[in-house]
Amino acid sequence: MSFVTGVGLTAFGRHDGSSTLDLMSKAAAQAIADAGLTRGEIDGVLCGYSTVQPHIMLATVFAEHFGIKPSYAHAVQVGGATGLAMTMLAHHLVEAGVARHVLVVGGENRLTGQSRDAAIQALAQVGHPAYEVPLGPTIPAYYGLVASRYMHEYGVTEPDLAEFAVLMRDHAADHPGAQFRDRITVADVMNSKPVALPLKLLDCCPVSDGGAAFVISRDATSAIAVRVRGCAQAHTHQHATMVPEFSAMGAAISLERAKAASGIGIGDVRYAGIYDSFTITLAMLLEELGLAGRGEAAARVRSGYFGCRGAMPLNTHGGLLSYGHCGVGGAMAHLVETQLQMTGRAGNRGVRDASIALLHGDGGVLSSHVSMFLERVR
Repeated sequence: MSFVTGVGLTAFGRHDGSSTLDLMSKAAAQAIADAGLTRGEIDGVLCGYSTVQPHIMLATVFAEHFGIKPSYAHAVQVGGATGLAMTMLAHHLVEAGVARHVLVVGGENRLTGQSRDAAIQALAQVGHPAYEVPLGPTIPAYYGLVASRYMHEYGVTEPDLAEFAVLMRDHAADHPGAQFRDRITVADVMNSKPVALPLKLLDCCPVSDGGAAFVISRDATSAIAVRVRGCAQAHTHQHATMVPEFSAMGAAISLERAKAASGIGIGDVRYAGIYDSFTITLAMLLEELGLAGRGEAAARVRSGYFGCRGAMPLNTHGGLLSYGHCGVGGAMAHLVETQLQMTGRAGNRGVRDASIALLHGDGGVLSSHVSMFLERVR
């Protein structure tokens, strides 16, 4: 058993003069204070990678910078799934008695700390070094190819995809820390600059500076407890040329394993935090996870189903598409928002019932998946 006892999140966007370690430290300090702990009580550290500050020992570099001396430290790299993969590892560490309070931290100054060309080059390395990278595709290009195939298979349209960008911007409008808060329309998305057709600028998450952190503890530290009920992973491929059939993608596999580990079904879920690097990512994951039928997620967006007042509130902070994406910390913001919703601390974004939540992270080109169920227990 483990609990998410504290969370911390910076605003995302532009943080001139703040390094990767500065942003991680700011979020970490917030999470520890939120858990009602001191730095000295943290005995485990899990640290996500940074493209701006790549280091073979980033977890201990962070620990030194932050002024703690953990008995366990580990760095993790599985792309956008890293935040939830670290949470899963922390969950197992505290269950096994290896640590009592594990600090999970990620973030970087990806917007101000590297050039646009450097960022594109770093992210393009997810491609196969012999068969993909030499041809020059970027991450948006890989997802553009996936989007074209998915649209062909299930009758999804470009305006359908635009609905997800509009929804995320609507949610971000109510969060003061979001990078983009101005509301947009489907027409705005359709008229935005082409990036990797069918994906346009507003179908893609922005590049951000920011940090996120949380504490995973063996015991609850506050009156309202959020428990990690069960989690699981699936890794079906690495490279875009090896993407499996859409009927056997990793999200559905990891979900089934998480359901078995937790005893929770989709029908029990009241809130969802789902990875949304691109509109196509969110559309596909919602459908693979059983939150909508194939090709039907956009219709559920239009009906209000995924809104803050809907039956299945989704990414109420604005997600990667609008709150922003600072690397590992970007997806971690989904868990921060979920914990705030479950503990009744989301302010005017608060939903009716977040007693059981589903989180899902995706790394690479739909390559690595982590599904997790959280439960409010009192």
